[in-house]
Amino acid sequence: MRSGVIAQKMGMTRVFTDAGEHVPVTVLRLAKCQVVAHRTAEKNGYVALQLGSGTRKPKNISKAERGNFAIAQVEPKRKVVEFRVSDDSVIPVGAEITADHFLIGQFVDVTGTSTGKGFAGGMKRWNFGGLRATHGVSVSHRSIGSTGGRQDPGKTFKNKKMPGHMGVDRITTLNLKVIQLDVERGLILVEGAVPGVKGGWITVRDAVKKALPKDAPKPGKFRVAETAGTVASAAPADAAPAQEGA
Repeated sequence: MRSGVIAQKMGMTRVFTDAGEHVPVTVLRLAKCQVVAHRTAEKNGYVALQLGSGTRKPKNISKAERGNFAIAQVEPKRKVVEFRVSDDSVIPVGAEITADHFLIGQFVDVTGTSTGKGFAGGMKRWNFGGLRATHGVSVSHRSIGSTGGRQDPGKTFKNKKMPGHMGVDRITTLNLKVIQLDVERGLILVEGAVPGVKGGWITVRDAVKKALPKDAPKPGKFRVAETAGTVASAAPADAAPAQEGA
């Protein structure tokens, strides 16, 4: 099981296929997504990677958080998320995961926080039909109607769909297809809509209901800044890591 990534939703656009058909896509940007810490079975009871993305001013975080980022030798991150991984998919601390961690045509699961709509009525929140437009209905055309019985059962059942707060929920959209990748700018274009507002933080991981492509890089595709001033680009397990000039 590989690690996912933290991305920022930039908005929607479309791309054209060779046949001239347009495909609606959501643009996700990797804002320097780095490994901040490890969670090990010996110390924590499970294996996971703690990833951070975005930037944050040191004066706006606690002293304990500054210490954690200092140990990892990474700048303070705005968003930190943990991803459960297998023992053979651990990525070094400080490594920056790149957009080619995923493959074109691969299916991914995307998780985000839906747009807040405030207090909403039953028609908007639950898609109720509302009351009749005429024939005895006055003023309350968009009301939900009755909410329970009178003597029997004599109460409103728990979890009855009613007006209330709508949005700001954690939503996972399954099996979105990766259409394009831009490694230099850190962009991932996935087919369809993604929950959340523009600028919101999104987590992207391998689809759990689709098979991982055989040529997917393991443990992942990332860059590690070395002390000698060079950058090592991680390759699949059966290939040697490539060296590039800084």
